[in-house]
Amino acid sequence: MTLPLAEILGVSQAWLMMAILVFLRVGAAFLVLPTLAEQFIPPRVRLGAALAMTALLAPALAPELSSAAATLDAAYFLTEPLSGLLIGISVRLTVHALQIAGSMAAQSTSLSQIAGGAAPDPQPALANFLMLAGMTLAVISGFHVYVARMLIASYDVLPAGQAPLAGDLGTWGTARVAAAFRLAFSLAAPFLIAAVLYNVALGVINRAMPQLSVAFVGAPAIAFAGVFLLFLSTPFILPAWIQMMQATLAAPMSLPP
Repeated sequence: MTLPLAEILGVSQAWLMMAILVFLRVGAAFLVLPTLAEQFIPPRVRLGAALAMTALLAPALAPELSSAAATLDAAYFLTEPLSGLLIGISVRLTVHALQIAGSMAAQSTSLSQIAGGAAPDPQPALANFLMLAGMTLAVISGFHVYVARMLIASYDVLPAGQAPLAGDLGTWGTARVAAAFRLAFSLAAPFLIAAVLYNVALGVINRAMPQLSVAFVGAPAIAFAGVFLLFLSTPFILPAWIQMMQATLAAPMSLPP
């Protein structure tokens, strides 16, 4: 009777160490992943999602992490959360790109103060709308499945117990931030072009009729044009963004093109 109990205890300890090792990376990633790390998501929900993802991934990663779990030491409590944060930040930057695009569009079309303080993070209304629409589209497109695949594949790029080199990490971070701003500028391009055309037209009208107060005429026009342009461009902005999000989920630690 004692021998089977000892075997059960040994197996349960091995699985517990495996779950702890996986949770260190999953929990850190869930601190910054979009849709899960938002301020309006309760911490208990985030913790439950991280535990559920750990229970899902631990059996799939058991052959790869069995030796690491058997020799779990203090180094893993530093390297695994760092790996999880890097993976989550890579995905989070794509959401920041959508927020930056919305802010650029709002500043260009004089819509930066409409309902700007309605969200936990003060930002223009266009950025709020685009961010919520993008996250909703990501969730209904199977975001959890992509996250599970990403976390499993992350052990091929960032093995358990190994921290990335500082030089490689700096190159990767710079490239990711640059790609986020490049994506934001591309998504906001229709609004920026419209703003340039509006200001050029306003300058011509002002030179032709100096007595006309063009600000009173132009402000409602550019506000209406911004809302109308948002209505026209959103079906093109969100699919382009979700493709970039899925590409990032497929290879979060790769250098963007």
